[in-house]
Amino acid sequence: MAAQLTLDLPAPPASAETPLVPVRMVNEWIYCPRLAFLEWVDGEWADSGDTEEGRRAHVRLDAGGGKLPAADAIDDRPDFAARSVTLASESLGIIGKIDLVEGEDGTVTPVDTKKGKRPHVAEGAYEPERVQVCAQALILEDAGYRVSDGAIWYAGSRERVHLVLDEELRARTKAAIAELRLAAAAGRLPPPLVDSPKCTRCSLAGICLPDEIAFFRRGLPPRPLNPSADTALPLHVQEPGARVGKSGEVLVIETKERKTEVPIGDVSELILHGPVSLSTPALGALLREEIPVTYASTGSWVLGHTVSTGHKNVAIRIAQYRTAFDARQCLLIARSLVAAKIRNARVFLRRNYKAGADATREETLEALLRLAERAPHASTEAELLGIEGEAAARYFRLFAMMFGEAARDFPAFAFDKRTRRPPADPVNAMLSLGYSLLTRTWLTVLSAVGFDPYLGFYHKPRFGRPALALDLMEPFRPILADSTVIQVVNNGEVKPEDFVTAGPAVNLKPHAKRAFIAAYERRLDQDVTHPVFGYRVSMRRLLEVQARLLARHLAGEIDEYPHYLVR
Repeated sequence: MAAQLTLDLPAPPASAETPLVPVRMVNEWIYCPRLAFLEWVDGEWADSGDTEEGRRAHVRLDAGGGKLPAADAIDDRPDFAARSVTLASESLGIIGKIDLVEGEDGTVTPVDTKKGKRPHVAEGAYEPERVQVCAQALILEDAGYRVSDGAIWYAGSRERVHLVLDEELRARTKAAIAELRLAAAAGRLPPPLVDSPKCTRCSLAGICLPDEIAFFRRGLPPRPLNPSADTALPLHVQEPGARVGKSGEVLVIETKERKTEVPIGDVSELILHGPVSLSTPALGALLREEIPVTYASTGSWVLGHTVSTGHKNVAIRIAQYRTAFDARQCLLIARSLVAAKIRNARVFLRRNYKAGADATREETLEALLRLAERAPHASTEAELLGIEGEAAARYFRLFAMMFGEAARDFPAFAFDKRTRRPPADPVNAMLSLGYSLLTRTWLTVLSAVGFDPYLGFYHKPRFGRPALALDLMEPFRPILADSTVIQVVNNGEVKPEDFVTAGPAVNLKPHAKRAFIAAYERRLDQDVTHPVFGYRVSMRRLLEVQARLLARHLAGEIDEYPHYLVR
């Protein structure tokens, strides 16, 4: 259901003012231009063991100490040392925090600290580190100081390496500054490195996707996604009247019966179901750590979403807006979404049908295959909606046949069609809950990647409706939501007596809802083999990979968006 509006977004002018480049980003540009662009221009960041170790190595230096005298007074001062000195140069277009500035005999020496051991190379240090120190020296010289040389302190081996700031290094440094500023002004993301050993240790590998892009461009098989997924998990608070507060670096959840403490570092998202309060200090701590908070109704429908300052990567949203207001592009994306949804539903039904290969099953599977093949050729949105509706009707007609024989004997689990608003039976109640959880999951993923989750390509924009989340969840409905329904019924985690009826509506009782949510989160944590790239990854991480692949597709780095299709 693509929007029919038109939008003409001009490209940023080449003469747009570029802010001062952090010296650390000049280092990154030499190491990997794409990494520098992602971090500085797009505002991407991901912590790893290396970044945490580097932060610890700078604790003492970042505390500051000493004072850098004025340049015209340095000749009259005895030897000195000033830590954590921030200086900028408008003429060079850079700004930097120098770990240590040492003064002796009227000259100063910038000293940078690195967490690792000294490399055994002829120049004493690798080029990115030498360029970073040279940039610091250039800033000091622009401020009027005389710089004799530079140095690097390697904390890992406790060695100091002297650096000669010759004309070749100075020219390379100035060229790197100019290249980075030009790339930022043009807004062009540099291509990824190809089969580089640097990528396997890079904390932004899961954001950059260098191997995945190389797979589509050159057919190179990707290495396992690196680094590994974050161990933090969503925290659901469902008890009516519960209160979430903060004590130190711990979230404290208080209910009438008990008090539970959860380290903030173990939480990837906080989801509040129904009348649950959140203290201001707790909210502030979550915002500082960029942990989103989702507010949901008692029935788990998303009411709102709180994030920190939002994602800084405006380029993703510009590409999204341009595509969303191009009717032809929207139809192309919508076709692929519907086709992927039908194919995944067909495979899920084939795998889980409990009555054997009877004629009804085979006829439905053949019909779903025909509909999946028709979807990419739909000429209008109305035709595509018809294909999707027919596929859903055929699929849900046999949905109950995926329950085990014992479950099928319960009249409460009888089911032949999808009903919503309100769900009219226990199975529909579980499906509605599963789809609301899946919507929230995609809303969180898309916000974290940098998309606007409220502007989609298939679902029409509507106030408060996360259209893009609804788009991307379509192929995952059978894989994540429907599979959770089948699992909790067949495993006996949810029983016929676990539902309450209020007028025409049927809902899960609180304990059954908790069991269902727990099963859904377990499903997200299961490892699967990506059908395109071949590596193992959790479903939770796979959703992020798919969102980032969509961003790369919209930016033109890959020709087609590769859907996740189960086999």
